[in-house]
Formats: sequence, C-alpha cells, structure tokens
Amino acid sequence: MRLATVALAALAVFASTGAHAQMQGQGQGQRERDRSAGGQSEEESRESRRPPRIAPLRSVPNAGPCPFVKILYDAARFVELEGGRAAAANVGYTGEIEGVSAGCAYQSDEPISVQMDILFNLGRGPQAGGDQRTYRYWIAVTERNEAVLAKEYFDLPVNFEGAATASVTEEQSIIIPRATAETSGGNFEVLIGFDVTPEMAEFNRTGSRFRMTAGQAAATPPAE
Repeated sequence: MRLATVALAALAVFASTGAHAQMQGQGQGQRERDRSAGGQSEEESRESRRPPRIAPLRSVPNAGPCPFVKILYDAARFVELEGGRAAAANVGYTGEIEGVSAGCAYQSDEPISVQMDILFNLGRGPQAGGDQRTYRYWIAVTERNEAVLAKEYFDLPVNFEGAATASVTEEQSIIIPRATAETSGGNFEVLIGFDVTPEMAEFNRTGSRFRMTAGQAAATPPAE
C-alpha cells in the first residue's frame, strides 16, 4: 500500500494503489451439472459466502455532482514498436486502459473524495524482452476543460507468467480540496492515461492500434 501526495496551488492529490489480477473460477461443468439437478455445489456455496474481489464503489448523496472521470484518448493505449515501424513483427509490450468506474463523496465544505477502479489489459509482442514489465501511468486533476491542477505518476508492475496477455485492476482514491462549500465537483475533471512518448501519442491519435497479442504465432492444431 502506498500513499503519495501532490500539492499544486490550492489543490492536493493523495493516492493509494493496489493491483490484483483478474482470475476466473474453475469447475464450470460440475456447477452446471449441480444446477441442472436443482442443487448448489459445495464450491459454489463457498464462493457465494466470499466477499467480492472488488468492493462496490461508495455511493452516498453528495453536496453536488461528482467530477467527470475519463481516459485521455491520446494516452489510452501503450504500444512499443521496434525501430518505430508499425508492423506486427515489431511490437514489444502493449497496454490498453480498458475502462474505469468511479464514485465520489463530499458534504458541506468537505473535500471531494473520488474512488476509482481502473482496468488495464496488457500484452507481449514478439519484441517483448521477458515475462515482467513495469508500465507507468498517471492521474491528473484539471479545472473543467482548462488547466491541469495536479498530476501524479504511478508504476504498474506486471508479471505475465508465460502468458501473452494479463489483466490488472488498480484501485485508486484521490482527494480534491474545495475553495468554499459552494465549489461543486462539476468544476473538476479527473483524467487517466499511460505515460507515453510523443510517437505513441501520435500513433493513438491517428486511431491506429494492435491487438494485445500482435505478432504472436497462432497456436498449431494437434496432429491427427
């Protein structure tokens, strides 16, 4: 767990991060058989008692609207291209910010607390150097359609464990101070993006993209 603080003018952003891989359950066939028999499997019963892997975002009546949270298009994807040439064979590590869910809370003259779950899909192309890669992304707070008030960078370490792709969810919480009790969350925007090079940003801006598994050889069917 990490606590980072940025102070810029009258605005501070505090962030704590935690990443967890998305995992799928097993034993689907057994559960289907149990359900068809009108019962519930022992494994399914245990899973129903477990707390959710990602807690639902807090939802309470606020003093005003929440800040608008969005992914910046130019920085939504991360694509390494060996030699700068846009070809599948030249792709290294890739990434895409697949989505974000957000909620906020504030009352009276309290600061605005914004909670976010950010889903990243990552990939390895033929030029990727190994199983591990630390991506970098940022969260910025701006006045609506105006200047950036604060921006903080975060590391996202990923272990592909031999796979071509990985999915990771980052849980983030930031605090936005308000000048007065009349200052609405609607005055702010929260932007999210990868730390990309100018060349990557231009690649994204043109709408170009590669699949997460770009350049990976297709699986060979077993011999008859």
